[in-house]
Amino acid sequence: MDNLKNCPTLLMPIFLTEQNVEQLLTMNDALRLVEDAFRELGNGAAQNQPRQRIRAPHGVLNVMPAGIFTRGYMGFKAYTSFRGGARFYFHLFDGNSGEYLAIIEADRLGQMRTGAASGVATKFLARQDSKTIGIIGTGWQAESQLQAVCAVREFGSVKCFSRDETRRKQFAEKMSAQLNIAIEPVASTRDAIVESDVVIAITTAAQPVVMGEWLRAGAHINAAGGNWAARREVDSAAVKRAHAIFADSVEQAKIEAGDLILAVSENAIGWEKVQEMSALVSGRAVGRASEDDITLFKSCGIALEDVAVGTFVYERAREMKIGTELKI
Repeated sequence: MDNLKNCPTLLMPIFLTEQNVEQLLTMNDALRLVEDAFRELGNGAAQNQPRQRIRAPHGVLNVMPAGIFTRGYMGFKAYTSFRGGARFYFHLFDGNSGEYLAIIEADRLGQMRTGAASGVATKFLARQDSKTIGIIGTGWQAESQLQAVCAVREFGSVKCFSRDETRRKQFAEKMSAQLNIAIEPVASTRDAIVESDVVIAITTAAQPVVMGEWLRAGAHINAAGGNWAARREVDSAAVKRAHAIFADSVEQAKIEAGDLILAVSENAIGWEKVQEMSALVSGRAVGRASEDDITLFKSCGIALEDVAVGTFVYERAREMKIGTELKI
């Protein structure tokens, strides 16, 4: 107890809900924060550790730590995936003192940062004259994917596909009104892809939904739905056709990116072809070399992205006096 007498007064950590996150974080914020975080990682001013998983008899515990030390923060996301659903919490600490700062419900946080990562990849890899999007998957995560990608280029039209005809029609109506862009629900994955400059895969598919033979010259792919080694959204032919391949974390991709793991096992590519998104954003790697190049971003979803957006939400909450103090 004597040691505490000489310590500065500590703030109580705060608890922020999904509704608080919704209020405090915009997609434009998330895009800027995730891009900056990749740049910091590329410059050696941040650290990221791959997702760790503990498998219980009926579910999985996932833990993901990272730190952005130029901003003075570190933290981890912990979430469970069980038959009853998933629960996500982000824990934030002061990177200088170790002080516990916040617990943030992190489902919306994860949706926003995952979309933002694809937006950043599209900004750096897609052709400047890209006009058409094909999106496979029309769930909740698909909404933020489309929001982010449409924020970094001026697109003219979107084609969307999912297995449920009603859901894809509802998605098209909702997102068309929100983004003021023409969105056409189509009857197959091929129809969504063949004429698209940017292809987004955000599904729970175990088998490929993006085939290499369907890709037009110059297309960019965001493969954002899968993070298990035995599952993939993009076939080996598509991976092989890609002139430039980037991952949010190559280390993590080697553990859980089935799109790349299976392509390597089938001798379509070697791991030496896969580069870090942080290297691209920080100017240490080259992306697209020509207008006809096909480019691929494999998004596993990394802790660095959670820290990037989580710290911003925390700072905004303190400024606006939002959140519940935890007496711990």
